[in-house]
Amino acid sequence: MTGQHTLPPLPYAYDALEPYISRQIMELHHTKHHQTYVNALNTAEAAYAKASTPKERIALQAALRFNGGGHINHSLFWKNLAPSHAEGRGNGGVLKPGPLKEAIESTFGSLDTLKAEFNTTTAGIQGSGWGWLGLNPSSKRLEIVTTANQDPLLSHVPIIGVDIWEHAFYLQYLNVKADVSYLKAIWNVINFEEAERRYVEALTGPKL
Repeated sequence: MTGQHTLPPLPYAYDALEPYISRQIMELHHTKHHQTYVNALNTAEAAYAKASTPKERIALQAALRFNGGGHINHSLFWKNLAPSHAEGRGNGGVLKPGPLKEAIESTFGSLDTLKAEFNTTTAGIQGSGWGWLGLNPSSKRLEIVTTANQDPLLSHVPIIGVDIWEHAFYLQYLNVKADVSYLKAIWNVINFEEAERRYVEALTGPKL
């Protein structure tokens, strides 16, 4: 069925990721930006269902890709975050012993090396986009990749995704995504338990 997408609720309060991501950012990001992608996707799908010619359907592809990707990416992003363990609020930022930690250390040497390489690669995105830790479905190895704009990750199974659009950080970190600010801070609220669940499922089941 088309035109029935809805905004998923957050699994935590809007202020739960502070001080690393502010309540103001989370509330605007979720209720305004993500909601806009959901609304526009429903509109585009409804128009596509009514389209009667190939030209009309082709004209809607950009809207479907952009808003569909925005909905998919953000739905994953919210689950990729959790209240910070360092702040005594939750499990965010903690990579416990297990399959994901073993894979990260096998591929990158350490979690710190992964963070450094991920941040460098993601900060290099020209304009807006997403940084990803993804599982290569052919090699079954973790790789750092990026996508532009709201393009969803199709070449890999997404394990961790980080939004590098300015609306994700600008109100708190201004334009300093590339230094010690946003990209460094977000690792304190990465939900590695969710990432490991996705990793294990990707190894044993269908793509998510």
